[in-house]
Amino acid sequence: MILFGILVLLSAVSAKNNVILIILDDMRSAIGAYGDHRALTPNIDHLTEGGFYFSKAYAQQAVCAPSRNSMLTSRRPDTLHLYDFYSYWRSFAGNYTTLPQYLKSHGYFTASIGKVFHPGITSNFTDDYPYSWSIESFHPPTEEFMHAKVCEDLDSGKLVQNLLCPVDVLSQPGHSLPDIQSVVKAVEMLRNITQPFFLAVGLHKPHIPFRIPREFLNYHPVWKFRRPDVSYKPHDLPNVAWNPFVDVRGRHDVQRLNVSFPFGPIPRDFRAQIRRHYYAAVTYIDTLIGQLLANVNMSNTAVILTGDHGWSLGEHGEWAKYSNFEVALRVPLIINVPSLKPQEKNRIDQPVELLDLFPTIVDLLDLPPLQKCSSSQNFQDLCTEGDSLLPYLQNRSKRNSRKMAFSQYPRPGDYPTAQPNSDKPHLEEIKIMGYSVRNQRFRYTIWIEFNPKTFSRNWEKVFGEELYDHSIDPHENINLASRSPLNEIKMHFRDILRKKFN
Repeated sequence: MILFGILVLLSAVSAKNNVILIILDDMRSAIGAYGDHRALTPNIDHLTEGGFYFSKAYAQQAVCAPSRNSMLTSRRPDTLHLYDFYSYWRSFAGNYTTLPQYLKSHGYFTASIGKVFHPGITSNFTDDYPYSWSIESFHPPTEEFMHAKVCEDLDSGKLVQNLLCPVDVLSQPGHSLPDIQSVVKAVEMLRNITQPFFLAVGLHKPHIPFRIPREFLNYHPVWKFRRPDVSYKPHDLPNVAWNPFVDVRGRHDVQRLNVSFPFGPIPRDFRAQIRRHYYAAVTYIDTLIGQLLANVNMSNTAVILTGDHGWSLGEHGEWAKYSNFEVALRVPLIINVPSLKPQEKNRIDQPVELLDLFPTIVDLLDLPPLQKCSSSQNFQDLCTEGDSLLPYLQNRSKRNSRKMAFSQYPRPGDYPTAQPNSDKPHLEEIKIMGYSVRNQRFRYTIWIEFNPKTFSRNWEKVFGEELYDHSIDPHENINLASRSPLNEIKMHFRDILRKKFN
C-alpha cells in the first residue's frame, strides 16, 4: 500500500505538467509570506499559500549573469569560469546543457520572455537561442530605455539618470514599461500554446533604477522606513568583504549627495527613500505577477518563483549586491505544483541553492533524472552540481538533512576601489575569491588568492575571514572569525570549502 501511494503521488506530480519559471531581478525575500511586515505582496503570498517556500535559498554568486547561468546550467561559477559579463560558457568553458534545452529535447515547447539569461555575450547575444528555446526570446521594446535619461530632476526640470525614478507610465518612451510589456506578452503566449510548455518570465524589477509607476509609492509611506538602522561598516569586517556600490553612486541623485568613497554612509533620509522605492518596486511586480497568474491554469501548471540574488538595503552600510552577505545571496524560492500540496507546514528551512532548480524541475516532470557531476564528470555536457529538492517537498523528514549552500564572489584587490571596480571586476582583474558556506546556523566566508589565468586557488594566502552565528546575529553584524574559542568551527568550515572548491 505504501508503494502504491508513492506511485500515485509521483504520477500526480508528473502528468505532463506545464512549468512557468518567474525570475525576479535583485529580489531579496521582501515578501509578506516570508515574514517581512513592510512588504505588500498579496499575489506572491497567495502563490506561497498553495505551495512550498524555502526560507534559506541562495544564489551561487550575487551578480546577474554568473547567477543566472549557474542556475540554468546547474553548474557553479567556478565550472562555468564566469564571474563577470564577458564570456559565453559554451565556447569558453564547456557545451553544458541548460534546463530549457533539456526540456526542449523531451518535447516541451520552451520560451523566454524578458530577462531570463543575462543579455549580451554571456548568452551569445541570443539568450542561448536556438539551443535553449523553441522560438526567439522576447524582449520588450521599452527595454532600450531602461538606463536612459527619463527621470525628472525636481530642481532643474531636466531628464536625468536617477536611482529613484517614479514615473507616469504614459509619459515614458513607448508609453509603457518593460515588465508591463513582458507580462502582456506572456499572457498572449499562454493563450496560444497548444503543447506542454516551459515558459520562463524574467521581470527586471526591483533592479535599479527604481523606474516604476508613481502610484505604487502610495502603498509605502516613507515613515515605514525611517526606523533607526545600523547603516555603517562593522569595525571587524575585513575590507575585502565590502562592496562600495559603484553603480548606485553613479546615479544623478546619489552623486549630488557627495557620499565619501568607499565607506561613507548615505544620509538617513535618502536611505529611507531607497528602501521605500525598493518596496514599491516589489509591490509593482507583485501586481504584474497577479495579472500573469490570473491567466494560468493552475491545475496542470507548476509555477516556480525566485530571484537571481538579493540586494542590500543599508545592512553594513552597503547597497546593491556584489558581496557574500546573507542579504545579497538569499532569494525567495516558491514552488507551487498541482497535486503536490502541503499537508502541514509549507515552509522549508533547509539551506538550498539555485542550481538545485534544474534537477528539481526534471524530477517534478518525471523526466530521466540528471546524474550528479563528479570531478571526473564535471565537463560532461549533461550533469548537475545541485540536488533535486523533490524529496523535501514529499517527505518532511528529509528537511532535517545536512545540506549546505555554497557561494562565491571575486575581488580585484583587498581594498575597495572604483577602478578596477571592486563590485564587478573583469576576469583578468580578479586577484581574490571569496568562498562562502551557509548551514542552518552559521555562515563562514574566506577570501583567498585566486589566479584568473589558471583558475587556481591559494588557500594559504588569506585576505580575510568571516564567521556569523545566525542564532544570535541574523543580520551578520558580529564577525566571530577572530574569536579563538570558535577556531575549531572556523577550521571545520574552511576544510569543507577547500574540499568543495578544489
